[in-house]
Amino acid sequence: MTTSDEAGILSRALDQTGDLLDRVHADTVSRPTPCNQWDVGALADHVIADGPNFVTMLRGGQPDWSAPTPHVSESWGPAFKVGADDVLHAWDQGTGPDGWEGGASVPLGMIVAEYAVHSWDLAQALGVPSSELDPELAEVGLEFMQASLKPEMREGAFAPEVAAPEGAGAYERLAAFAGRQVS
Repeated sequence: MTTSDEAGILSRALDQTGDLLDRVHADTVSRPTPCNQWDVGALADHVIADGPNFVTMLRGGQPDWSAPTPHVSESWGPAFKVGADDVLHAWDQGTGPDGWEGGASVPLGMIVAEYAVHSWDLAQALGVPSSELDPELAEVGLEFMQASLKPEMREGAFAPEVAAPEGAGAYERLAAFAGRQVS
């Protein structure tokens, strides 16, 4: 995959998440999500905070993933899109410590997996069918997670993998691998 292909996939993952966050409104923030510890509002806060954390990583730093996320009380999509632009800019700069161009030492799959899983979570909570989500993003995320997420690394972030239903689509397989209950 070329650097421009990677930037395109990253851009699509960010756009998809931003578009879902545009559907978050005051009357939806308290809805439960498949990510058990978060309702829609808390999940929105989390994915909005992902942007600055990924920028820190792309610039060779170590973000504090356990730090409390700032609370956003309206305009979730626009708030996310500011950080998403920063992620794309940092990706294009290739400022990582190992000298790689286009994304530095942060694997594309790591970023895409985060946004794809949480896009599915948001879609489920907001009543958006998985068929409206970009399946290539789920495939990129799932490939990364299957290669790198070992059982001992799941604690706190992901539940144990569950079986995906027979004939499950890309997002359902990704969600099941991430420990979400998929029907």
